[in-house]
Amino acid sequence: MLTLALVAFAIAAVGGLILAAHVLRGKFAPWALSLLHAGLGALGLVLLIVQLVQGSASKGVLVGFALLLVAALGGFFLASFHLRKQLPPKVVVVVHAGLAVAGFLTLLSQVL
Repeated sequence: MLTLALVAFAIAAVGGLILAAHVLRGKFAPWALSLLHAGLGALGLVLLIVQLVQGSASKGVLVGFALLLVAALGGFFLASFHLRKQLPPKVVVVVHAGLAVAGFLTLLSQVL
């Protein structure tokens, strides 16, 4: 289950790089890609929740989940700007990405 979550997060990260590049250049990110990015992130979180509820997760998985959950909340905040047709603050994009990378690497360390 953890491996599947990592795959979902890795694919979401590729989309996230494209989205961040748009915003950091002062352009609106494609909405369809934003939805795909969010959907894959949500899938990864659900897979982690299942593993946590089953009791088969290590403390590292819990820490990675917490980091990714906070990143997801930041993603909702970023999406709120898009809905209001405003570019989000670049610092929020960077913090969102940093939390997501930290969570992903924490989970990856549990697999390797």
